[in-house]
Amino acid sequence: MTGEQLKALEGRLWKAADDLRANSKLTATEYSFPVLGIIFLRHAHNRFVIAKKEIEKTLPVHPTRGVRPMAKNDFLDAKAIFLPEDSRWDTIVGLPDSSDLGEYLNEAMRNIEAEYEDLLGVLPKSYNLFEKDLLQRLIRIFNDEALDHLPGDAFGQIYEYFLNKFAMSGAQEGGEFFTPPSLVKTIVNIIEPDHGIVFDPAVGSAGMFVQTAHFVEEEGFSASDKVTFYGQEKTDTNTKLAKMNMAVHGLDGKILQGNTFYDDHHNLVGQCDFVMANPPFNVDGVDKNKDSVKNDARLPFGLPNNDNANYLWIQYFYSYLNETGRAGFVMASSASDAGHSEKLIRKEIIDTGAVDVMVSIGNKFFYSVTLPCALWFFDRAKEKDAVRADQTLMLDLRHVFRKVSTKLHDFTEEQFQNIHAIVDLYRGDNSLYNKLVEDYKASKNTTELEWLTSRFPDGDYADVLGLCKVVNRAEIEANDYSLTPGRYVGIVDQIDHDFDYEIEMGIIKDELKILNEEANMLAAQIQTNLEGIGL
Repeated sequence: MTGEQLKALEGRLWKAADDLRANSKLTATEYSFPVLGIIFLRHAHNRFVIAKKEIEKTLPVHPTRGVRPMAKNDFLDAKAIFLPEDSRWDTIVGLPDSSDLGEYLNEAMRNIEAEYEDLLGVLPKSYNLFEKDLLQRLIRIFNDEALDHLPGDAFGQIYEYFLNKFAMSGAQEGGEFFTPPSLVKTIVNIIEPDHGIVFDPAVGSAGMFVQTAHFVEEEGFSASDKVTFYGQEKTDTNTKLAKMNMAVHGLDGKILQGNTFYDDHHNLVGQCDFVMANPPFNVDGVDKNKDSVKNDARLPFGLPNNDNANYLWIQYFYSYLNETGRAGFVMASSASDAGHSEKLIRKEIIDTGAVDVMVSIGNKFFYSVTLPCALWFFDRAKEKDAVRADQTLMLDLRHVFRKVSTKLHDFTEEQFQNIHAIVDLYRGDNSLYNKLVEDYKASKNTTELEWLTSRFPDGDYADVLGLCKVVNRAEIEANDYSLTPGRYVGIVDQIDHDFDYEIEMGIIKDELKILNEEANMLAAQIQTNLEGIGL
């Protein structure tokens, strides 16, 4: 099946399932998790059937007892889930119309959970809330013959597609569990997680892990042979989504439920090769009087004074890394310039030499909010290299995007590759750049070829006005320890007939909002100081 055929299949399945939901009494949230469970079940059955055929070929034969019966471990070795007979797709499809389909599906999920400790309590069991006719039609939708022999990770892609669409429709509060693929893939491309321990302490639906697996597989390896996944997630529903997503993709990982501000279940401080996350921004109300917070080994630069958790997360990501570890994470744009105690913490982090790349992302990349964001990247291997420790790549991508709709932007595959190539050039590696140039020439993609070669004509890194600049710590200090790329890369002074005023005004509006917030914080601090001296 080609990529275009898979996209068409995804769209057809989604439209059919979404039309059913629109004509039911269920909300998007009530509908989403059970539908994802049906995709899981359909995929598990496909893998079961394929594994069963392969296992049958290799089963030992005893002279008197005959062929050894298949066992659950046979399926585990084949990286498939053993399905009890009552939980198999063909059994469910063949049920008589008189059956209580909702309760049957609930029991099918319970039977699978009973076989696998990691899935215990994870699978949806609320199908009794669905109208019988709705469930029957859903089963028919996912009984499509096109799903019988899907290659590779195509089912995983369908699962991700549905996650994406449910996020856009507002299910599970949208962005709370789903990081847009453009941001996930950009993070993975820049930190290149290809070995060791990979940790996400705000794991959501485990999208970072799935993309990491894709990255490892594109290098010609199996993710299970190269990386070990650890995750932590605050909410029960998101923890279940993550575990189910991992299972659909055939990935193993230890994902535990816990509030990362107070619980550190994996105890991975100083041990991670890679950390990646999209934590909740600007969280208020963290109880800093708790001993677990006051004495937290993950906060080596201290507690910020203000009621905002951004600089707790930033320190966590740094502290989890081992001496050569890399981190990439999404953060509110305001954190890059935050003042007072947050600026002092930022200064200390900058002084370590670990801040590797800072990326500004434009607005409309998230489904639930339109604000821009920043991507931060740490590389602790830089700390021991005097030259690299004094360098940080500032990359302003607010003008790099594809306009999907008036409310949504993303990156094209070419833009992903170009961004990755720029970072590699900064790190002294021009192999991806050279490959892209040859690929663009071969495919006659003159637009991307010109974009890349006009900015880096010699195939080496160079500062590009309005796009990127390598700065040292002295320059950062001179800019009040700001880590906002726009302060450094400058602005291209030219007439652009394709100038998008809507986008530009959106960026200006967002920047004004951030400045107003900083002004209010400064005014409040001044008032507090005046009151402190009796004025």
